[in-house]
Amino acid sequence: METTQKKANDYAHIPGWGIDANPKNDPTYPMKDRTDAEQRGYTWERPTQQPIDIEVLQSIERPNVSAVFGTSTPPSGLSGAIRRYAFRYSESSYAHWLPLLLADRVNVVEGILDDLKQGRVPNIFAEKGMKADWKYDRKGLIQKALIGAGIVTAVVLLLRRNEKE
Repeated sequence: METTQKKANDYAHIPGWGIDANPKNDPTYPMKDRTDAEQRGYTWERPTQQPIDIEVLQSIERPNVSAVFGTSTPPSGLSGAIRRYAFRYSESSYAHWLPLLLADRVNVVEGILDDLKQGRVPNIFAEKGMKADWKYDRKGLIQKALIGAGIVTAVVLLLRRNEKE
């Protein structure tokens, strides 16, 4: 006991040291000591449910849809199909998060194609912040451009080689 007390006193000069030593002031108390009443349902009054007039993807861990959710971009196209697939899996699984990352990238391409279809040419240089890169990280921007050009060149050469065979 003396050793533990001595260690505590050795670090007492550190601001906040031992703040959780008092079990009555334990910030994890609600998580560590739940009652059955809390497990049966909400212990607070649920906000009014936002009307659901679009497709809302919902985690399989949640018993119902969140009271409020975004409606600006409902899932659509290939990226929407990938998102629907991802929501079949638990949020603790790579099968949930990796498809969502892929869906974001696919959605960028869908947005560019949609702009072109509507007669707008997207300013990818500005949208990707390349002006700031040119000003503050010119070396990095040039490196990215060379790597991209190298990848495109390799793909074109591989496609041409396959055509000749």
